[in-house]
Amino acid sequence: MPYRAPVSEYQFILEQVVPLAPVVVSDYFAEATPDLTDAILNECGKLCDTVMAPLQRPGDLVPAHLENGVVRTTPGFAEGYAAIAEGGWVGISASPSFGGMGLPLTMNTAMHDMMCGACISLNLCPLLSQGQIEALEHHASPELQDIYLPKLISGEWTGTMNLTESHAGSDVGALSTKAEPQSDGTYKVTGQKIFITWGEHDVAENICHLVLARLPGAKPGPKGISLFLVPKFIPHPDGTLGVRNDLRCVSLEHKLGIHGSPTAVMEFSAATGWLVGEEHNGMACMFTMMNNARLAVGMQGVGVAEGAYQHALSYALGRKQGTSLIADGTGTIIDHADVRRMLAQMKSEIFAARSIGVACAVALDMAKATQDSHWKARAALLTPIAKSFGSDVGVQMSDIGVQIHGGMGFIEETAAAQYLRDARITPIYEGTNGIQSMDLVARKMMDGGAAAFSLMDEMAQLATASKSDLALAVQVSVAELRATTEWLVTQDLNERFAGSVSYQRAFARVLGGYFHLIAASSDDGKRERLGRFYINSLLPEHNALCAQARVGSSDIYALELNDFAA
Repeated sequence: MPYRAPVSEYQFILEQVVPLAPVVVSDYFAEATPDLTDAILNECGKLCDTVMAPLQRPGDLVPAHLENGVVRTTPGFAEGYAAIAEGGWVGISASPSFGGMGLPLTMNTAMHDMMCGACISLNLCPLLSQGQIEALEHHASPELQDIYLPKLISGEWTGTMNLTESHAGSDVGALSTKAEPQSDGTYKVTGQKIFITWGEHDVAENICHLVLARLPGAKPGPKGISLFLVPKFIPHPDGTLGVRNDLRCVSLEHKLGIHGSPTAVMEFSAATGWLVGEEHNGMACMFTMMNNARLAVGMQGVGVAEGAYQHALSYALGRKQGTSLIADGTGTIIDHADVRRMLAQMKSEIFAARSIGVACAVALDMAKATQDSHWKARAALLTPIAKSFGSDVGVQMSDIGVQIHGGMGFIEETAAAQYLRDARITPIYEGTNGIQSMDLVARKMMDGGAAAFSLMDEMAQLATASKSDLALAVQVSVAELRATTEWLVTQDLNERFAGSVSYQRAFARVLGGYFHLIAASSDDGKRERLGRFYINSLLPEHNALCAQARVGSSDIYALELNDFAA
């Protein structure tokens, strides 16, 4: 069964589960009418099904490679990227002032989900460009915006972000890349960056690097970091390309997955760059790019999980093995209770993670449209949850997909393992899920849990008003999450950190129950049946997770170093 983008799933979620209506009612997004958004979803689905999905397997089998200093991408990727660019998909949420569509981030989120299900390796290229576009819209000078934004939005040029160095990963403040100011207002950027997604390639004429570097005399740590725009080719004021800049890809990483996406080691040798934002404020500028990128990474996980699910379902419907124990069975392995359980888990977890991601996107759109502090807090709270749960679901559901294939899942010819390998990066990059959990229980709880309690109030109110027999279980889960949150906000940071991963997962699990309850209350019988499975079989996990969150750090630190010896 070929991949089919989940267009109808998004139509249902945006209409009945996490409505887009409040977003498009605002003056800011008034042009995003239901007819337009429906057309966007359908056209994106066609692109995914017909152009991108056929590139999924070739991207794994014929990875990007470095050839005489030039990165050659997977055959077909250049044409696939051209189709994305020509369709205007890079600029779907960008400012119309520079050629973008100006549509809600929610539509962009749906796009990334569907495109990642089709071919995550190719989708990473426009995703990075979109992050750079947002950073430049917010922080670049008008001169830089006029030159770079139209080219990035059209897809003629692509963007990257350069944070990581071999000695400075999550601790970005330890970076050593330098920037020397020049008399003409430019800077000479020198240093090496690793893990640069689509840092070099052959699908577009120019590559624009956002590079974190330290100015002379800057303070140590993150407060001394500035952000610079360093293009591969230095453009003239009219946007035409000039001389090659002093930067190069010195190698490509050999990775577990996403083989079609070139991950470069970039060397900057006194390369010409321009300051973005204020001096020593580079981290704040880069976080503009990273925050939405975190949501996008969560949706990458959801997309890959969707692809793995469709792949596993197709196999289960065709594989005959054993004797069916149910009346009117298919004679295939989907009749077996364990296989059906796994498929039900995949489908229900994907729905939960997708709904959480959409809820985060809607909150970001409402914050942008209204500037309301409530929506800003809601978006901030949901971002680490959406990133971590979506990416975890990507890995876990892809793993289940391999299991459904049995022994053939371990054999490369079925391509089931590719989804697992591709998904595995998502809990790691854009801030590991452990870091997301620390962000959730620390910075996102600086309000004493107010944003979290506000969301819980909404969940409890809906569950109380619901006439479904599933509502009581959701009410109970919300109450347990509330009690855990009340305990959490009274603890010092290390006590919070010790149980933060479990707490983050518990929050997502309860949110999933809430969204499934909404879906189950529709007139669609399949939604009720899927919600019943999730609420009865998966939601109870929240009890154990909340208990884990409240254990604290004493048991962890009671272990001595010798206790860890092999």
